[in-house]
Amino acid sequence: MTTSNFTKTIASGFRAANQWLWRTPTRSLDEAYEAALKIKALEDEHFNGDKISPDLSGNSLMIANYCRRELNNNLIAAKIRLGEFKISSNLIDIFSPKNIWAEKEPGNRTVILREKSAITLEKLKLIDEVLVRYSRAKKLVKSRSRESQTFVPVENGAAKKALIEKQSLNNQLKPPPSLEEIAGAETISAQGSFLPRSILGTLKRVQKELDPKTEEEVVEKFRVSKFKTVISLRFILLAILIPLLTQQICHNFLVGPVVDKFKEQESFATFINEEMEEEAFMDLEKFEKKIKFEILTGKLPELSKSEIEAELQHKVEEIEVEYRDRSANAIKNIFSELLSFVAFGLVLWTSKREIAVLKSFMDDLIYGLSDSAKAFIIILFTDMFVGFHSAHGWEVILEGISRHLGLPESRNFIFLFIATFPVILDTIFKYWIFRYLNRISPSAVATYKEMNE
Repeated sequence: MTTSNFTKTIASGFRAANQWLWRTPTRSLDEAYEAALKIKALEDEHFNGDKISPDLSGNSLMIANYCRRELNNNLIAAKIRLGEFKISSNLIDIFSPKNIWAEKEPGNRTVILREKSAITLEKLKLIDEVLVRYSRAKKLVKSRSRESQTFVPVENGAAKKALIEKQSLNNQLKPPPSLEEIAGAETISAQGSFLPRSILGTLKRVQKELDPKTEEEVVEKFRVSKFKTVISLRFILLAILIPLLTQQICHNFLVGPVVDKFKEQESFATFINEEMEEEAFMDLEKFEKKIKFEILTGKLPELSKSEIEAELQHKVEEIEVEYRDRSANAIKNIFSELLSFVAFGLVLWTSKREIAVLKSFMDDLIYGLSDSAKAFIIILFTDMFVGFHSAHGWEVILEGISRHLGLPESRNFIFLFIATFPVILDTIFKYWIFRYLNRISPSAVATYKEMNE
């Protein structure tokens, strides 16, 4: 696959991903509308347009269970898709200055937008009617259960008003609890229980799971986590692919043709540093020794001095072309890498909200690991980048960067870098462990110390 075909494939993939993201509000609204229509169809077909109540349906138990199951599934689907519609619409409005509904269609754009807005409002109206109808039923059940716990009946308005005034007066006359009472109550609850705290925590968790509101909270957390993951992965891909594509495009189509044009001139330097020139001399010397060795071993016939000089001259021309290409490629890499860093900086500068979301995503990902996994990752990274054997890895990395950019390999700079940068990095790791990880997950720090010893 050529570079142009690869670039076209990447661009088409980005266009498809962007189109999928921009169409998320419409797709979510349509799915929520379909779920509301299914509930409406059940009401019209089996309950004469009234609210679905399997207990009053007059049908068999199997039909009642089916209606209850369909109602719950469609209500959950409608709520999830409606929330997805709201969040995706807000995100697109924030991250895109264009109107997501303003597509390029023939005709008057104002009329098209009005028609789409009217359709959207109609769908939202039906969804809201269905959801409010069944949410009101839950609220009525809760309010009736609370009213059933009231022991004093209130029959007329005067008695009700007197009761309210009496309750407010009692609340005003009642003094607020003191700090000692609060502390004493907490101490009593903590010390007076004959069950361990872990068992009490388990019981509270079971009680929370049985709470009807827990399902909505879980769905909301899942929805937020889903969009946080999508935004974070999208930002990571953009932060990697945009600089990489910028570097390849500049290297092959912008900087490359200009450098190749100057490379053909005689004034273009064959060697851009002394190390490359020394490598060329070593290659020529190695070739000359190889010819003499093959003549002595009989692999080559006896050559005269002029023939040996001709072979050496031919090899010099090959070396000159090779190192001229290497010098030109190094110059291309310098300018291409600079432009790719500029592109990466622009991505960071224009993605402040995505960076905040990515930070939250990484915090959830890292701090959500087990203690042993946290300790394993910390030991792996510290030993790899600041450990005893990391000096050899940094040396290889710096030498590779120098060759890639055509820079002279300064041993003094490499040794100075190895003597300072890993120490600074090790200090940052230790400060992070002491300042943040020790406060958030002390058990992970204890596991890290045990594994490190």
